[in-house]
Amino acid sequence: MRVALFVPCYVDLINPEVGVGVVRVLRKLGVEVVYPEGQTCCGQPAFNSGFFDEARGVARHFMDVFEKERWDYIVCPSGSCATMVSHYYSFIFKDLPEDRERSESLAHHVREFSDFLVNVLGVTDLGARHEGRAVFHTGCHQRRELGVLNEPRELLRNVSGLDLLDWENEELCCGFGGTFSIKMPDVSTAMADEKIAALEKSGADTLVSCDSSCLMHLSGRLKRTSHDTRVLHLAQILDPEKDG
Repeated sequence: MRVALFVPCYVDLINPEVGVGVVRVLRKLGVEVVYPEGQTCCGQPAFNSGFFDEARGVARHFMDVFEKERWDYIVCPSGSCATMVSHYYSFIFKDLPEDRERSESLAHHVREFSDFLVNVLGVTDLGARHEGRAVFHTGCHQRRELGVLNEPRELLRNVSGLDLLDWENEELCCGFGGTFSIKMPDVSTAMADEKIAALEKSGADTLVSCDSSCLMHLSGRLKRTSHDTRVLHLAQILDPEKDG
């Protein structure tokens, strides 16, 4: 199987180790991974802010890059960005038939990382090991648009040494929401604090998610409130060559 790696901006600029972990996991499973040169943002920040013309421009570039070759799948370590391409491109191009057809054709190949592992490759146990007591946070797009809820948990339950815990109000948003956290910082911070209170109550020492944007938001708030909780992307837990 040959896949294209779609790297979100937060992974590229803030957590590149997540992208490295994805590549290592997929290669271990015998998947050929190619990084299409020229890829940039998927256009979600512009779309979320109401700048649809700008979002369409970025989306066209994205399609140009990923249409250069045929892939079995396009794999993305972010429920949020995978949703933008697979769900919202068709919306921003709804009145442009040619672009809409392109976007819908591309959408069928885009899969979030844990969804790809479990539902495409049929893998739930990668033989990974990670010591700790963890809770899992499902990003809003992954929960509501993709419906990928159990897949990351299945993978984590099979990690040796890791105790996956339940926690209160897991379904609540972390408060990031892209530009929402900038436009309404007080509300965003209060939402993060609510998640952190539940995290404390759970007894976990590790917070795991499939979205680096959620993790950046919660990690920043944890540091500002003097918590030493480990904050990791699922790919970092499953990475067969990780340190420690």
